[in-house]
Amino acid sequence: MANKKTLIAIVGPTAVGKTAMAISLAQYFKTEIISADSRQFYREMNIGTAKPDVEELAAAPHHFINSHSIAQDYSAGDFEREALRLLDKLFEQHDVVVMVGGSGLFVRALCEGLDDLPKAGEEVRERLNNEMAQLGIEKMKERLKAIDPAYYQVADVDNPQRVVRALEVFEATGNPMSFYHKKDVDKRPFNILTIGLNMERSQLYERINLRVDRMMETGLLEEVKSLLQFRSKPALFTVGYAELFDYLDGNISLEDAVDKIKQNSRRYAKRQITWFKKYGDTSWFQSTETAAIIAFINSKLLDHNGMS
Repeated sequence: MANKKTLIAIVGPTAVGKTAMAISLAQYFKTEIISADSRQFYREMNIGTAKPDVEELAAAPHHFINSHSIAQDYSAGDFEREALRLLDKLFEQHDVVVMVGGSGLFVRALCEGLDDLPKAGEEVRERLNNEMAQLGIEKMKERLKAIDPAYYQVADVDNPQRVVRALEVFEATGNPMSFYHKKDVDKRPFNILTIGLNMERSQLYERINLRVDRMMETGLLEEVKSLLQFRSKPALFTVGYAELFDYLDGNISLEDAVDKIKQNSRRYAKRQITWFKKYGDTSWFQSTETAAIIAFINSKLLDHNGMS
């Protein structure tokens, strides 16, 4: 492990303060940030994804923010390939690079590599996305549970993208997703230090509720209206968008839609915490403990570089 480069991965639930921490660390280590958030890639999705604002983007160099259009399909495998190429370049200038994100699959893609999954044809994916939009996630989850109970037990089945992808693999190959799950991770040529951020649950939920109110005040509904033509894209089946499409379809009131966004965001935060607690070798801190996190990282860097 001597003198290897180090990727610092900042993970944790939505609204916990990952962006602010990533910027603090990037400034301290004079380095750059890779976003591993599965929705912040898309230029057209700004308010509902809680992207770093103009000042935050100017505070440290960011990559994979506004890098793609919602009209493009962009998978975790695509991200893995592009992010590894970028890391090679960044490590030529920096000993440390910061990655930040709450999307477990995208974090895992860069840190460990993903299973080499077959792709179904465009028409299969489009049909499944339309079925998800029409039938809803519960019906699609039932279908997945029937064909692949093993994957159903370990997957984030409340994430529409994961469910559609698993059904797509089954339809393309006749084999369930669990058939393709590899047991070994790809060894990366750099050290990975995973820092988990958390805070007292009631405080986190309060921050989530306030963030949703702020999103509505700054034009989330208008953003969702502007994305109507893309609503069959998996990224728009997610929290903050799905509920407002439901309102625009006349199924629920605006007040109920906003309440649902808050409730589903809190549930998502809970799932993120559960996932990252099981994931890898994560060291957990309160999101206010910047000095302690920097001291911890420095001690780990000394350990790594002292082991010659």
